[in-house]
Amino acid sequence: MNLFEYTYDLVRQIPDGKISSYGSVAKALGDKIAARAVGRMMNQNPDADTMPCFKIVHSDGRLGGFGLGIDDKIRRLKEDKINVKNGKIVNFECVLFKDFKTDYPLKKLRKEQIELSKKVVLKDDFAEIKTVAGVDIAYPENEFEDACGACVVMDYKTKKIVEKKTVFCKTNFPYISTYLTYRELPVIKKLIKSLKTKSTVFMFDGNGILHPYSIGLASHVGVALDIASIGVAKSLLYGKIEDDIVTINGKKRGLVFFSSNKVKKPIYISPGHKISFETSFKIIKNFSSYKIPEPLRQAHILANKNL
Repeated sequence: MNLFEYTYDLVRQIPDGKISSYGSVAKALGDKIAARAVGRMMNQNPDADTMPCFKIVHSDGRLGGFGLGIDDKIRRLKEDKINVKNGKIVNFECVLFKDFKTDYPLKKLRKEQIELSKKVVLKDDFAEIKTVAGVDIAYPENEFEDACGACVVMDYKTKKIVEKKTVFCKTNFPYISTYLTYRELPVIKKLIKSLKTKSTVFMFDGNGILHPYSIGLASHVGVALDIASIGVAKSLLYGKIEDDIVTINGKKRGLVFFSSNKVKKPIYISPGHKISFETSFKIIKNFSSYKIPEPLRQAHILANKNL
């Protein structure tokens, strides 16, 4: 779905003389965690005359940002008979609009994630590791320009590059924590479909089962495309570390890994789909000359080079 257009249509519902907040729009989308994404979408709005992003402010009445400048935001608010004093909306609660007509799309996507998580398999679905592919996506500053997806396939034994591929694709979904797949899956589908080499395992810049609903990017893509996958994250967004094991609600969900004694910060490995913890660790270790495993590091370089 195009969450940008859905969000913009919500904002167009705000009546004259009313404003709303980033959080209220996020709740209308179905998850308050989307509040920051709402802010970014307002900032990326291509036309403030047809989509009144100036009507969206902070939940305490502070104005927040505006792509055309704060003075222009104040001017537009005053023209809409919204009073501003000392950088805040006057009588905020009286002019706050929350009654959006919505079908809460993020709630539907969360339900879909929970159902998909039941299909994740944490056993190796292959007899031999022949090739491993790293997948990464680079995004332009302007959300409405094409993102660049890159894949680098490497031989497991020789560690030589077998294939490189890039694709370009628009994304219709902003970054929202725990919903990353809905942003990246269209690009990944196009990318993997274009490959000539059939890879044994794919590694992704994101989490596998190391996710509040056990369905991070690598797991979601693995189930959706029926491939073996591993998640490699550069930071820990969820979970508790105990003896280099990451747990969520007491269950093992990931591994902490330092490629060498020279590396100060670890990466976080989690199986995605059709692969075990042990094999996930084995593959990452095999390709870890640097902090980031080589197929993924090469894909990152390729994506940013071609953006």
